[in-house]
Amino acid sequence: EVQVVESGGGLVQPGGSLRLACATSGFTFSLNGMSWVRQAQGKGLEWVSGITTSSFPSYADSVKGRFTISRDNAKNTLYLQMNSLKPEDTAMYYCTIGIRNGSVPTGQGTQVTVSS
Repeated sequence: EVQVVESGGGLVQPGGSLRLACATSGFTFSLNGMSWVRQAQGKGLEWVSGITTSSFPSYADSVKGRFTISRDNAKNTLYLQMNSLKPEDTAMYYCTIGIRNGSVPTGQGTQVTVSS
């Protein structure tokens, strides 16, 4: 059974940083591209960042230069380092299998709230 567990969210002031993690199991992590997506309250899913099996990253324009995606294949874990956070980054963050392939989140997500 495929499982993903997101963690690391919280309340942070504008300009602050958070590091999200996504622990996975039930599939061969190293053979799959992975993504972070987010959903703000009342809005649809937004792709945030993806990383290929060879660790090549890609980012939405809204987070480019502020967020860094990475992966640890030995730990089957995906990460998202988020710096210079803005109020508009407030959302539930999910990790998904694949890159921009319309995958629906299956984990519980982790809430990021950026507010002073």
